[in-house]
Amino acid sequence: MNYLRDLIHRIRAGESERRIAKDLKVSRPTVHKYKVWAEGQGYLDPRQPLPDQATLVAALGPGPQPPQMTSSLAPYQAVVEQLLDQGVEQTAIWQRLKENYSYQGSYSAVRRFVKRLRPKEPEAFVRVQTEPGEEIQVDFGSVGRLFDPVTGQLRPAYVFVATLCYSRHQYAEFTFDQKIPTWLALHRRAFESFGGVPYRVVPDNLKAAVLQVLIYDPVLGEAYRRLGLHYNFLISPTIPGTPRHKGKVESGVHYVQRNFLAGQQFVDINVANQRLWVWIRAVAGVRNHGTTHQAPLYLFHTYEQAALQPLPETPFTLHQIKPVKVHSDCHITLDGSYYSAPYAYIGHRLDAYVSDHMVELYDGVELVATHVRCTAPGQWQTRLEDYPPEKAAYLIQTPAYCRQMAAQIGPSTAQVVESLLAERPLDRLRAVQALLRLQDSVGQRRLEAACARALFYGDIRYRQIKQVLTSGLDREPLSEPADPPTLEPGRPYAFARSSADFFPSEPEVRPC
Repeated sequence: MNYLRDLIHRIRAGESERRIAKDLKVSRPTVHKYKVWAEGQGYLDPRQPLPDQATLVAALGPGPQPPQMTSSLAPYQAVVEQLLDQGVEQTAIWQRLKENYSYQGSYSAVRRFVKRLRPKEPEAFVRVQTEPGEEIQVDFGSVGRLFDPVTGQLRPAYVFVATLCYSRHQYAEFTFDQKIPTWLALHRRAFESFGGVPYRVVPDNLKAAVLQVLIYDPVLGEAYRRLGLHYNFLISPTIPGTPRHKGKVESGVHYVQRNFLAGQQFVDINVANQRLWVWIRAVAGVRNHGTTHQAPLYLFHTYEQAALQPLPETPFTLHQIKPVKVHSDCHITLDGSYYSAPYAYIGHRLDAYVSDHMVELYDGVELVATHVRCTAPGQWQTRLEDYPPEKAAYLIQTPAYCRQMAAQIGPSTAQVVESLLAERPLDRLRAVQALLRLQDSVGQRRLEAACARALFYGDIRYRQIKQVLTSGLDREPLSEPADPPTLEPGRPYAFARSSADFFPSEPEVRPC
């Protein structure tokens, strides 16, 4: 009807049928038909007002309708509606119509018929607008394979994108994994890049952030929860299956994939990250954003940066929290290294809080042990107090410790200990430890006397020294040894009997 009123107006203005047909994109016969009709109705008189829409509808009648075809499912409408009310899927409806009613139509016909019976209401969405510094959305996206200079191989890589919701300014970085230490470190570097912290972070439901995905009360990972407490931001995971709830970062990930990465090749991931950071500020940050219609960096520097929370004095250092088990050797295993825990926790499970330089073991909220973090697999961090007292005593009494204790007892004890420890093939450390423990029962004076007696007689075995103490011989004075007997003049003492006693005469030597 609007076209018809415009056509009458153009005819009144004196335009040709050819020009009207060209401008209105209709055929010349159609223009001529309506011109004749309008002239017969008296509408071409410039003194008369143009007819309104109701007048045109009454004069011309309703417009032509598209041809209506009767569906092959019309005879089964009641059956289809009953099945729909029972929650039967469209594929199952088609199968049952074929089996029970010998229906010969196609599945597409069922879909069209159901769509006319139960048209879907259009779903409306609310576009949420945020204030400067209020919210940031974070997400990962796959970017194919990049070269890892550490392993020397191509590896599957991901891009981490953090988008400030007001300015649309973003931080992006390529990485090879989505593990908890990487996830936390990426947040820290993003906040440092922005120079501040937003009040709310909206992540996806990946395992590094959310342990249990629930609609209303998701269970956050402990490490991520502590990150939020350290930087004073709220964590609001999206509802499962609703990527539109973080549409700003979703479009940011696609923008990096299509506008930066597509069609490019890089030497390795480090070069890719360097190029990416330059591109964000030189290209992405100064573009005219399709939603805000302003440059993200302009909005960020003008409004949003000042609205962010200040960074804490110290950066977040916790990397991850892992459940560990205390084994019978009083140690837990973490990343190939070993850390001791009190022997009372053998068989129990603890939580290992791993930071840059420290490892803390917790039993719930109770701190059990603290260790310096090992720098390579296979290393041990052991506290002697974590062992039972009888086990720790052996580890405390090292050879150097035993020598020091023996010197405090007396010179004879020190000489005995030094002689025993000198036998490295046997390494009589246990015997030395047992020898020094004798002072607890007999005292240092008696032990020193027993060691002096053992040295005098040339037998410094632990068993012999203990026998001296048991029999009380350490209280007896030492006697001077008698002169050795001589069997022949000028011959020193060697044996109690000479070789002649064993060999009376020289053996007879016969020629062969």
